[in-house]
Amino acid sequence: MLQVLEVFGAGCPKCRKTQELFMRALSEMGIAADIQHVSDTNEMINRGVMFTPAVFINGEKVIEGKVPTLPEVFSLLRNAGAGP
Repeated sequence: MLQVLEVFGAGCPKCRKTQELFMRALSEMGIAADIQHVSDTNEMINRGVMFTPAVFINGEKVIEGKVPTLPEVFSLLRNAGAGP
């Protein structure tokens, strides 16, 4: 079950777009989640993020270094146990 979604990035357009896509998908799926934006460089290093945007779902890295498509986001959320 989806609990925490973390979007890692410094606030660049690609990072914002990635967060928007996940927020849109969660809304369309009717799922509430704790969405956190992480911009701290030390935290990124500690979590093994080399490229942004990066997304973690429940502590597992699922995207790094690219903006996913909306269908990819839906698939990632379903694989994490969110939605039908």
